[in-house]
Amino acid sequence: MSDVQLLPAVREFLASPKRLFIGGQWQDAAKGRHFAVENPATAQTICQVADGDEADVDAAVAAARAAFEGPWRWETPARRGYLLFRLAELIDAHAEELAQLITLENGKPIANARGEAASAANIIRYFAGWPTKIEGSTVPVSPASGAPMLNYTLREPVGVCALIVPWNFPLTMCVWKLGPALATGCTAVLKPAEQTPLVAVRLVQLIEQAGFPAGVVNLLTGFGMRTGAPLAAHADVDKIAFTGSTQVGRLIAQAATGNMKKVSLELGGKSPNIILPDADIARAAKGAADGIFYNQGQVCTAASRLYVHEKVLDQVLDELRRHAAAHVIGSGLNSSTTLGPLVSERQLGMVSGYLQRGVEEGAELICGGKRPEHLEHGHFIEPSVFLDRAERACVAREEIFGPVLTVMSWSDVDELAQRANDSPYGLAAGLWTNDLRAAHRLAAQLKAGSVWINCWNVVDPASPFGGYKQSGWGREMSKHVIDAYTETKSVFVDLA
Repeated sequence: MSDVQLLPAVREFLASPKRLFIGGQWQDAAKGRHFAVENPATAQTICQVADGDEADVDAAVAAARAAFEGPWRWETPARRGYLLFRLAELIDAHAEELAQLITLENGKPIANARGEAASAANIIRYFAGWPTKIEGSTVPVSPASGAPMLNYTLREPVGVCALIVPWNFPLTMCVWKLGPALATGCTAVLKPAEQTPLVAVRLVQLIEQAGFPAGVVNLLTGFGMRTGAPLAAHADVDKIAFTGSTQVGRLIAQAATGNMKKVSLELGGKSPNIILPDADIARAAKGAADGIFYNQGQVCTAASRLYVHEKVLDQVLDELRRHAAAHVIGSGLNSSTTLGPLVSERQLGMVSGYLQRGVEEGAELICGGKRPEHLEHGHFIEPSVFLDRAERACVAREEIFGPVLTVMSWSDVDELAQRANDSPYGLAAGLWTNDLRAAHRLAAQLKAGSVWINCWNVVDPASPFGGYKQSGWGREMSKHVIDAYTETKSVFVDLA
């Protein structure tokens, strides 16, 4: 039984219709279809949600275009900032409600979901400060004619943005993209993952309550092929921002070529985490365990490859066994739970398949590897640790997106960075050491968008986030993301 009682507001929300939001109106999908949203802890249906398709995409994009070319385009920066601040306040005021919805549809422990809701408010609050700070410049040009010339630049919103977000952080990923889109004066069509649409619906209700004009934010719930694909290819979308798998990211990039829309992609990872022999081993092992088991390993930056110096390998493995065994597996609505279910039966099947293949390919299973016997329903899997001395098994090479850690030993520091970089991905990397010189030398060698030293998964809206190689294009958050949602216009004025 769950000891976290659902709020009356959550029960009321679950009982209400979950429609699309287009042009300031909540409406059914054009074909009247719905799909079921499942609680991954029980494998039972929570409620039904509108299932949009290409006709709904056309309507949502048209509404976003009308808003962009209409009142929103000329809204003052101060007003845009105020509306974002208002939204942050509403997220704070409804934080527990949002957290419970996250746990219901995603499965993560309620403590983690509460952290996600608090983070979402902080991210929106950060971007609320940006509208009045987006500036152009004057440029001292030297025309060949010698005539006096004034040249200045303008930073203008790119236009209609398609925002396609994943299921692992269903609220955070929405605001990572909505924050800069709205701050810069763009309009948006938001498409949440079909596994986790509920918190997006509730967020858009709060956006409506905050007072954003009709059409500025539109919501499409539905599946990738029927809703996401036509949205990505739509000729009247100016920019697409996508977070998800590298495989789907390639399809997004291909779809964008029709009208050469701007694209930003935050994709997969197989992140290396390195323990040097001088590190605080207890702290490093805990950091390694947290880096892979947090959010059931369903994190693009999951610390799934652990390189441990051979002198401390046995000690680290003992610590990892202890941390894995200490996890309380169960429903996220139990306050004692530290490891919830995977998001879906499909995800459970994929992770289970990797566990089996890892053993078949010669990796040594140190702990875990099976479903918990005391949980008959839901998509649960034990936290698992492999030792792969050859570093050739699939569990050491491929993104699993589950609580599965693969440990490799090392002895030659000169080869270490090369081994860590031997991956098509480059989203994150980390290292644990008390040697300041070694820390900075390795950080410079690691090919990753984020490098964490004696920590893991530290993010902040003021700091850029993104990947090298096949982990994506562009950066989320910070001043760097403003470029992704704006165009720079150069204006010349002949003063002769």
